[in-house]
Amino acid sequence: MKNIANFMNWANPGIALITGASSGIGAEFARQLANQNFDLILVARREEKLNELTREIKQKYEVNTEILIADLSVISETERVVSRIEELDNLDILVNNAGFGINNSFFQIPHQFHVNMINVHFTCPVLLSHAVIPGMQKRKRGVLIFTASTAAINKSAMSVMYTSTKTAVTVFVELLRNRVKEKEIYIQALCPGFTYTEFHDTESMKGFQRNWFPKESWMDAKEVVSLSLKAIKTREVIFIPGEMNRNFSKDLRKKNLDDYINCKTLFI
Repeated sequence: MKNIANFMNWANPGIALITGASSGIGAEFARQLANQNFDLILVARREEKLNELTREIKQKYEVNTEILIADLSVISETERVVSRIEELDNLDILVNNAGFGINNSFFQIPHQFHVNMINVHFTCPVLLSHAVIPGMQKRKRGVLIFTASTAAINKSAMSVMYTSTKTAVTVFVELLRNRVKEKEIYIQALCPGFTYTEFHDTESMKGFQRNWFPKESWMDAKEVVSLSLKAIKTREVIFIPGEMNRNFSKDLRKKNLDDYINCKTLFI
């Protein structure tokens, strides 16, 4: 398959490092960036899934793909990724995408799960950003994308820690953008709504029903990623893909959450 021009119109596209790359939005970032001739470093826990994705990409695109197996809830594992970043001299894109949800009450979840979520959703993106930005500043080009959530905008009551950690990373992105003065470095907090991925099929999300929410409120991962990349050059720091998600986020500040969901219990 012939690669298309990259979304930044850069000559000699370098490497894109993507966390949470084994499925969903992360895997779709890998596909679309490979199609734009970026070499890839794919980070996730599930080696088999990463191998499958690598085989798929190599069949379609002429790019190099490297796999890093890491559990980003463990800080020492994140530090291994930091060490790899520090070895690179052409890392153009960092996609901080790793994440998970928990479908249960805050007080019924062992505290270690909360710590893990903080590390994956916030500590890891902070450490990787701290490692990658100096090189981008030196080369005078770079893109950082952080997968947050509309929960960070809506302050959803459905998950205390998920909303809190996604809000934290969104605020971090806003403040980081103010500190990084180089206009050649683009920073985005991607805040998707409900997206068709494996996110809601994991053991930690057991009991979640997609039909709690209307079909029109769901998006495809391919569309979410495509819109994210197209929006980079607009310099919109907080980007919500999809008109319905944007309208929903505005309306939810004015209306009760019960108007929008059919589930009987809110996890607070």
